[in-house]
Amino acid sequence: MSLEIKVPTVGESINEVTIARWNKKTGDYVEMDELICELESDKATFELNAEKAGILTVIANEGDTIAIGALIASIDTSAAKPAGSAPAAPKAEVKKEAPAPVKSEKNDTYASGTPSPAAAKILAEKGITATDVKGSGKDGRITKSDAMNASLKVVSNESKTREERKEKMTSLRKTVSKRLVAAKNETAMLTTFNEVDMKPIMDLRNQYKTQFKDQFGVNLGFMSFFTKAVCVALKQFPAVNAYIDGEEIIYHDFCDISIAVSAPKGLVVPVIRNAESLSLAEIEKEVATLAGKARENKLTLQEMTGGTFTITNGGVFGSMMSTPIINPPQSAILGMHNIVERPVVRDGQIVIRPMMYLALSYDHRIIDGRESVGFLVKVKQCLENPSLLLTGGQDPNKMVLGL
Repeated sequence: MSLEIKVPTVGESINEVTIARWNKKTGDYVEMDELICELESDKATFELNAEKAGILTVIANEGDTIAIGALIASIDTSAAKPAGSAPAAPKAEVKKEAPAPVKSEKNDTYASGTPSPAAAKILAEKGITATDVKGSGKDGRITKSDAMNASLKVVSNESKTREERKEKMTSLRKTVSKRLVAAKNETAMLTTFNEVDMKPIMDLRNQYKTQFKDQFGVNLGFMSFFTKAVCVALKQFPAVNAYIDGEEIIYHDFCDISIAVSAPKGLVVPVIRNAESLSLAEIEKEVATLAGKARENKLTLQEMTGGTFTITNGGVFGSMMSTPIINPPQSAILGMHNIVERPVVRDGQIVIRPMMYLALSYDHRIIDGRESVGFLVKVKQCLENPSLLLTGGQDPNKMVLGL
C-alpha cells in the first residue's frame, strides 16, 4: 500500500513552502514518526515526519517551492524492513547554546586574525584585508606593527577569476524583500536622531554584572535597558505603539517588543510579550532564549507573530548611524548603534564619554514630529538616568515631593 506524503498546513496566510533538506532519500526504509525532510516557509522552518513505516520514494527536490497540500513523496507501507537495517535513531536532545555576548568596543578578546582598531585603520588606508596579514599578537591578533609592515600583494590580471553564480532566493529572503519595499512605499517614513551617554548604564553593568549573573543565571546586557526604556516611552507616547488599520488607528495598552536578530537564513524578528511587566533579568532570559532559537532556526510562528514596536541593534556589526526601516504593520522602529568614546560638554567642561547614536524611524501618518522627538528624548533620559526605569519615567525627586 502506498501512503502519499503531502505538504501540511503550517500556518495561516502561508500558501507555499520550500523543501530545505531531505533527511532521507528514495529507497530508504523509514520508521513511523522518523524525520524525513525539513520545510521552510517565509516565516519559519518545519520538520516533516513519516506517518507510517515503509520504503520512501521522493518526488520533489530540495530547493523546490511547493504549494500547501501538494504531493512531495510516498511511502510503500507494505514493504518489509530490510534485514540488518539499523533502528531509527531517537530524536536527539537539542543542546541550547548560550547566546554570544553583544560585542562592544570595550571587549578585550579578539579572534585570531582580528586587527586592533589602530591596525584596522592602517590596513584600510593601505587597501589590505586582514586575511592577508599574519598576526603576531596574543592569540594571533594583528597588531599595529603588523599592519605597518604589511604590504599589498600584487595580483596579475591573469590570476584573477571573474566567475558568477546564481542562487535561488529563499522564501524568507523573498518575504523580507517584499515587506521592506512595501514599508517604503506604503508609509510616510521619517527618521529622527539623538545621542545617549552610555556611561551610567555601563557603570551600573560593571558594578553588578557578576552578582546579576550569579543570581539570575544570565548576562546583563544593553538590550534589557533599552527594552525597558522603550516601554516607559511607549506608555507616555501611545501613538508610537499603535498602527493604522484601514481608516482606524489601533492602540495597545501593552508592549510587545520585537527584537531584530540576524539568523543563518536571514533577519528574523521574534517578540518579547508584555515587556512592560518584565524585570531586566526576565527580559535578558527571553532575549537569550529567542536568540538561541533563531540561530538554530527553531523559532515558531507564534514567537515571530505580532509585535507593537521593534528594536534593532546595528551596533553589534559596527554601525555608527543608520535609518532603520519600519516593520509593518508597526509604526516605528528604534535603531541602536555602536558605542564610541567622543568628547562632549558636561557642566561647561569637555569630557570623554561613551556615546551612542539612536535613530527612530516612524510613520508620519500616525506619529507627529512632537511625539517622535519626545519619545526619543524620553528613551535617552531613561538610559542616562536608569532610576527612571523604576518610576515609569517620573523624576524620583518629584515623586518624593509629591509634585
